[in-house]
Amino acid sequence: MMTINQYIEANKDRFLEELFDLLRIPSVSTDKKFKDEVVKAANFLKNSLLEAGADNVEVCPTQGNPIVYGEKLIGKDLPTVLVYGHYDVQPADPEHLWLTPPFEPTIREGKIYARGACDDKGQTYMHIKAFEYMMKYGQLPCNVKFMLEGEEEIGSVHLADFVRANREKLQADVILISDTSMISNEIPSIATGLRGLSYMEVEVIGPNRDLHSGVYGGAVANPLNVLCEMIASLKDERGRITIPHFYDKVEELSPAERQAMSEAPFDLETYKKELGIEEVFGEEGYSTLERASVRPTLDVNGIWGGYTGEGAKTVLPSKAQAKISMRLVPHQNSEEISQLFAAHFQAIAPKTVKVNVSFHHGGEPVVVSIDSVAYKAAEKAYEKTFGRKPIPKREGGSIPIVAMFKRELGLDSLLMGFGLDSDAIHSPNEHYGIFNYLKGIETIPYFYQYFAEMSQK
Repeated sequence: MMTINQYIEANKDRFLEELFDLLRIPSVSTDKKFKDEVVKAANFLKNSLLEAGADNVEVCPTQGNPIVYGEKLIGKDLPTVLVYGHYDVQPADPEHLWLTPPFEPTIREGKIYARGACDDKGQTYMHIKAFEYMMKYGQLPCNVKFMLEGEEEIGSVHLADFVRANREKLQADVILISDTSMISNEIPSIATGLRGLSYMEVEVIGPNRDLHSGVYGGAVANPLNVLCEMIASLKDERGRITIPHFYDKVEELSPAERQAMSEAPFDLETYKKELGIEEVFGEEGYSTLERASVRPTLDVNGIWGGYTGEGAKTVLPSKAQAKISMRLVPHQNSEEISQLFAAHFQAIAPKTVKVNVSFHHGGEPVVVSIDSVAYKAAEKAYEKTFGRKPIPKREGGSIPIVAMFKRELGLDSLLMGFGLDSDAIHSPNEHYGIFNYLKGIETIPYFYQYFAEMSQK
C-alpha cells in the first residue's frame, strides 16, 4: 500500500491537470450568462466524486444553482464528516489586469494562477483527491458526505432551503470546510472565528434627467457629490463608524486575548510591502491584526454614476449608486445592522435628493471552539504534516453558511483552510500554491484518522 505522500508523488501531475480542467470552467454565479458553465462545473464534480468512489452522487436542483451531493457510508456506529465546499467563483473583472487569462490556469513560481484557484475550487478539490486515496487503499475510517454548492459568492441564496429539506440526509458529527487561510506555509493555523456580513446597495437620486454641468452646475445638487459626502460621513476621524448604535453589541476582547493576538507571527513591514502601500489604516487604538479580524468594518465596494466612458462629457448625473459592505463581529446581527444602516443613510440625506437603500445578503459572525474533538483531530493532523502545531486565529472574511449550519443542523464547523492571505482571492491574478494544494491532500486523511480514533474514546 502506498502512503499518502507516495500517492501524491505518483499522481501529482494528474491532480494538477484535473484541477486545471475544473478551473477552466468559468462558473461565475453572479452573472446569468454563465449559468450553463455553473451547471458544467457541478457535473464535473459529480463525475469526480463518482470516480473517487462516492455513492449516491447527484446534482440536486434548487431555485438557483445546483448542489452536488455524494456520500460514502461505511458504518452506522462510526462518526460522520460532512464536507462543504463551493464551485462558483467571483467575476474575473477587470480582466485586463490579469497577467494570464483568468480561466486558463498557469503555473508561475510554484503557484496556480486562475480565478477560483484558491477560492474555492482548489481547496474543495483537495477533499475529493484525499477521499480518492482513502477509498483506493481502504483507509477511510469514518462516514463522509459531500455537499458542494454553486452560490456561495452570491450569499448561498438557496442553500438554507436545501439544508432544511434534507436534514436527515445531511446528519453528521462535524462539517469540514476548506475556504480559509493559514498564517504561512511555515506556520500553519486553523481559523477559529469569522466575521459576519451585511451587504447593502444605495441609490441617490437628484434631477429627473442628466443635466449639462455648465448650465445647471452650482444650482442643482449633484447626486455623485452628495453620495460621496454621505459616504465620507459614515466614519469619523478615528476610523469609527458613525451609525448610531452600531457598536452597541460589539464584543471587546479581554486583555489576555489581545495579548495573545499581539504575539501571533506578523511582520507589518512585509504586510505593507506585499500590498504596495506606505502605511496601514484603521480604527484608532487597535492593531492591524485586530482591525482585520475582530473589529467591525464599513467599506465601499463599488461606486458609479454619470459618465465613465473615454474622453469627457460635462454631465451632472441624475443619480449615483454604491455598494457598501459591513463586516460584523460576535453578537452583531446582520439584519439589525442592515436596518440601522438604512435608517441612518436615509436620515443623513439632504432634501436636495431622494435615497433608496436595498439589502443584498448577509451572514452572522462565528467563533469556533478549540476544545472540540474535531479541532483537536485537525490540530494533530497539521502537526503530523507540517511538523508543528497550528495556531488558532480569527479571520476577517465571512462564510455566512457556518452560522446557518449551526442553526439548521445543530452542527459546528471545522475551518481547515490551506490558502494564504496573499493569494489575491476576489482580485486579478488569484493564485493557489501547488505546495498548499498538495499539502491539503496530504493532511486531510490524517484528520479523518485522528477524528475517528478520538471519537471512539
